[in-house]
Parts: sequence; C-alpha cells; structure tokens
Amino acid sequence: MDLRFVYREGYWKNSREMRLFTCKWLPISSSPKALIFLCHGYGMECSRFMKEIGEKLASAGYGVFGMDYEGHGHSEGVRCYITKFDNIVNDCSSFFKSICELQEYKGKAKFLYGESMGGAVSLLLHKKDPSFWDGAIFVAPMCKISEKLKPHPVVVSILTGLEEVIPKWKIVPSKDVINSAFKDRTKREMIRKNKLIYQDKPRLKTALELMRASLSVETTLHEVTLPFLVLHGEADKVTDPEISKALYNRASSVDKTMKLYPGMWHGLTAGETDENTELVLGDIISWLDKRAKSNASLEFYLPVPTYKGRNINEFQEGRFRASL
Repeated sequence: MDLRFVYREGYWKNSREMRLFTCKWLPISSSPKALIFLCHGYGMECSRFMKEIGEKLASAGYGVFGMDYEGHGHSEGVRCYITKFDNIVNDCSSFFKSICELQEYKGKAKFLYGESMGGAVSLLLHKKDPSFWDGAIFVAPMCKISEKLKPHPVVVSILTGLEEVIPKWKIVPSKDVINSAFKDRTKREMIRKNKLIYQDKPRLKTALELMRASLSVETTLHEVTLPFLVLHGEADKVTDPEISKALYNRASSVDKTMKLYPGMWHGLTAGETDENTELVLGDIISWLDKRAKSNASLEFYLPVPTYKGRNINEFQEGRFRASL
C-alpha cells in the first residue's frame, strides 16, 4: 500500500440528473500544492486507465480529480453516445468548479490535464472561462483534424443527413485504436482487458460530434492564452503530431512549451515502455512544479525556443523569477 496518497471514488449528479463517476488522488502528508483536473480520451475512463498519472501526480504533492463522462466508464448513459459535445464540457466545468470552491482548496492553482479527446475538452473549458484556469497539459490532443484524415465533404453530408435517423448506430468505420495507440504489448493487452473502455465502432452521432468539436477547437487556437505544455509522440498514428505543432504555433499564450518524443506512439502515459513513461511523467511534473503557485514568489515566463538533449525535440520557454 502506497502511503504517499489516498484514493477515493464517488458519484456526482449533473444537470440532466445523471450520476457520473468521480475519483480523486490526494497527497497524505500535506495540503495539495495545486489541483489537477483530468479529462480522459474518447471511450476511456479515469479510475483504471488514468491510475498511473493520478498516482504519480498525487505522490508529487498534487490533488488530482477525474470524472468519467456521460456514457463512459462507470458513469450512467448509453455507452459512448455523445449527443452534444457541449454536455461533456459543461459537466466537467460544473464538477471541476465545485471542487475548486471547497474551502480547503480556495486559492490553490488549478490546472487542466487532457489526453487525446480530453485535450479538446480542456481547450473548450479554457474557451468557456479564459481567466479561470492557471494552466493546462495536453497529451496528444485532439484539437485539429489532420489533413490526412479529414473526410470528404460528400461523406460528411451523407452522414449528417442520417444522424437524426440512426444516431446511435455503430456504423462509422474505424481502425483498432488500441493496436494503433499503445506501443508496449503487455500494457496494450491490459488495456484491452479493461471492460470499462469502449472498444466498438463509433456511433454515428458521436463521430459527428467529435468532428464538430475538433473543427471548433481548430478555428479558435489563436484564442488560447493560458500557460500550457503540449506533448506528442512523433510516431503517433491516432492524432497527428502536426496537430500539437499547430496548437503551439497558433496559440497566443506567452508561456507555452512543446515536447515531441521520437519513436513514441499515442499513449504516452499508458502505452509506452516504463522508461519512456517515466520520462514523460517526469517532464509533466517538472513543468507543473515550476508553475504551482507559491506564497513566496511570483514567476513570469517568456517564450525563448531552445533545444535540449535526451533525444527529445523540446521547445522550452525562458523564465524570469521575481521574489515578493
């Protein structure tokens, strides 16, 4: 039993009277130095799939909170049926803010953490309330449709015409995402055995909502202003690394960092070798540690691109520190 953190589960009721599963990892020895809110990917869940990131961050002193979206994981709803992407964003916003408003967490820095589709959720949360969040971490985010994967307008038109007739039908062709996303064979099979993860074809309405969310995010990347770290495997076949480059280049954020990992796949925190996973998690914690609010100092960041070794293409901002 790890005595550095405690893990708890619960349920939260949304505005549509649906019970959504929630979980949290909290450090035992001290009050959290900042709060991290997890936004999982399409078909995924928090309690098992995001267990390692939750435990690592809590062990590093952070309070970590997650929620399974409607129709995902332990939560109520038709399995992986997204009627409106805004429902996911609004549910996350309401639940996350309810945590931030608790007396014991008032004044704590608040960071979003989004993987894949969760990257789009995080970006839309920032768009919904631009000044609320203190920063975000995007892991292989879904924030733009790759030109290689963009469907033909005729196909989109046909599917759109059918969405109100057969919205729940699982008719959208798709590759085996698990095979494409997770490099380590043992971890890949463990993920495949997780029955909380949706492994069927996407429903028609769901696929169209994912496309619309991606387009919405893509057209407003220039409106991103919060400090962020974006990480992407250069061998990712699920979300194109060019997507993260577009986010980095178009965002208006003063404090922004991009890390590209040669040879790594989509599942940076759950599907790589232990050595690679430790490297990625170490980079995430290092970035957070520099930005967790302190009563003793205030830090300002300016973008000064540099390259660092360790076989990673890293664009790292310069940092100026002002003691109070």
